[in-house]
Amino acid sequence: MARVRRPTQIPELAQYTKYYEHDGLLRAYANRNMLLTVLFALLTIGSAGFAIYLRTRPPTVIRVDKDGNASVVGAANEKGVRITKASAAAIADNPAESVAPTDLDGRALVRQFLNSYLAYTPDSVDRNFADALNRMTSNLRTLTMNRLRDDDTVGKIQVGHLISDFQIRSIEHVKDTPWTYVAFGVREIHQVQRGSETISRIVGRYNVRLVQTVRSETNPSGLLVAEYGEQQMVGEHETGLLQESALDKDRH
Repeated sequence: MARVRRPTQIPELAQYTKYYEHDGLLRAYANRNMLLTVLFALLTIGSAGFAIYLRTRPPTVIRVDKDGNASVVGAANEKGVRITKASAAAIADNPAESVAPTDLDGRALVRQFLNSYLAYTPDSVDRNFADALNRMTSNLRTLTMNRLRDDDTVGKIQVGHLISDFQIRSIEHVKDTPWTYVAFGVREIHQVQRGSETISRIVGRYNVRLVQTVRSETNPSGLLVAEYGEQQMVGEHETGLLQESALDKDRH
């Protein structure tokens, strides 16, 4: 009968991996970690450098004209003149100045000015005149204030209980002139004397010339009234027991 060989028992220490295999594995892990560390460090330095580069560049400014056409400030224009970085940065710091007022802004200012200056009641005359004066240039404002003070216009309106109603018929831009407008309107002045109301109707022409200045929160259009004049075209004076306003008829 054949004898069965028992498997040879391997000593416990001999079952472990050789020491140099462990050392090689640790070195491989260390090399891989070192490589990833270097890559992440380069990525961080590159990101920081790109952020610094963007911070040193002037911002991109897009200008939109009144026709809705957009152009990038700093690119070569139609004449081949390139806007410098300094001017682009200045425009970026003051974006309101880069947008020029339009004809619609001019017509709106003329309408607001005339309604404030020519339409009032004894209670609102101070406020309306102040609003109209604030829309003028400094020299025209000084001239108008001196005239109102010399004629005691506000006092006469309050003492006489004058009520002025004004309605604009049309506003036209004077051809070949910058910011000059002609407005046509009807003005009614109501006054009560000795218990009887007197109505003066005036159809007038009003010449208004504007100037362009810096935009601000109080003057968003960047326009001010530089010259103002009025010319009476037709006038009526009515008294009686039954009176109707011509402006009310037009509104109906």
